[in-house]
Amino acid sequence: MAFNIADFKSRLNLGGARANLFDVQVSNPFGGDDKFTFTCKAAQLPASTMGLVETFYFGRQVKMAGDRQFAEWTVTILNDEDFVVRDAMERWMNSMNTHNGNLEVSGGASGYKRDATVTQYGKAGNKIKNYKFQGLFPTEVSTIDLDWSTNDAIEEFTVTFQYDFWTSNTTS
Repeated sequence: MAFNIADFKSRLNLGGARANLFDVQVSNPFGGDDKFTFTCKAAQLPASTMGLVETFYFGRQVKMAGDRQFAEWTVTILNDEDFVVRDAMERWMNSMNTHNGNLEVSGGASGYKRDATVTQYGKAGNKIKNYKFQGLFPTEVSTIDLDWSTNDAIEEFTVTFQYDFWTSNTTS
């Protein structure tokens, strides 16, 4: 079968989804939610991984679907001089385990777990895909590299989250 550009283009009749048309909303118990949405520079639509159960039957290996696994989720944040988003993330983590006392001050899992949403938009501004992370909490706020030779750049850092599960507008 010869390659036909018209066939290829007809399969992408809407022009293809754009990776830069998205927003992220995180319900942080320590604030900064509105600013987070505008300073979240990069995120991912979540992976979907099915675990594997291997068993043997009469000497033959049989593979069956296991439990669903949910990988960590990382976002990249642009840091503003007010440090609102970074401070809120640090306070969130501190509420789960304080630096000095090694204590939880958040009131258990219901106190620190929150939800987040990633929305993918079409070129016309319409919502085309929506993912909701349930039981989300940060597990790492990355370093911010400081360097005298870095000019004309805004600081960035990443936040890595764990979560219980995700759903989308096409899955449950």
